[in-house]
Amino acid sequence: MATLLHIDSAVFPEGSASRDLTATFVKSWLEQHPEGKVIYRDLAATPLPHLDIAAVSAGAEDTLRAELAAELAEADAVLIGAPMYNFTIPSTLKAWLDQVIIVGHNAGPDSTLADTPFTIVASRGGSYAPGTPREDFEFVQNYLEKVLTGMFGATEIDFIVPELTLAPSKPEMAELVPLAEASRAKATEEATQKAKALAARHAA
Repeated sequence: MATLLHIDSAVFPEGSASRDLTATFVKSWLEQHPEGKVIYRDLAATPLPHLDIAAVSAGAEDTLRAELAAELAEADAVLIGAPMYNFTIPSTLKAWLDQVIIVGHNAGPDSTLADTPFTIVASRGGSYAPGTPREDFEFVQNYLEKVLTGMFGATEIDFIVPELTLAPSKPEMAELVPLAEASRAKATEEATQKAKALAARHAA
């Protein structure tokens, strides 16, 4: 039985593009692998504390950090909803990373997580794609790719990126609605297919 670790971090419980797409992913995963297990953490509903000196000193002996690390170690695949807030990831997701990354335990040259696939739904209200005016403001994909490869040695990181999510609600972005809809449709298809592929791989 394969295990999926599902992390959501969007502030809004309704109308969130990242939440909608991670839900699509989980639905597809379970349809393909109904016996699979899903561990779920909603970091907005139940935020984690910021890392402090006591937790740093305790490392894997800290109760919370040990629990989070155990969830990550159990996962055959990891799904993270990471909307862009102020050009980077939500602070709640940063807190999770700070708590779960334990050098000498699950992070560093001997990390056992190198082969764990990570799928990131990196939604954003505008566009920060290569060639756009705000390309150099993109600190979600850049950061997460560096931290996952640098700390866990992750070799399989896939980003699903629905862009222009604010277009339907912003009159000044009205002309971008067709692009937003196309981006959302593409992201939905990618989430569905990626979930099916991972579920099939780990159910085999």
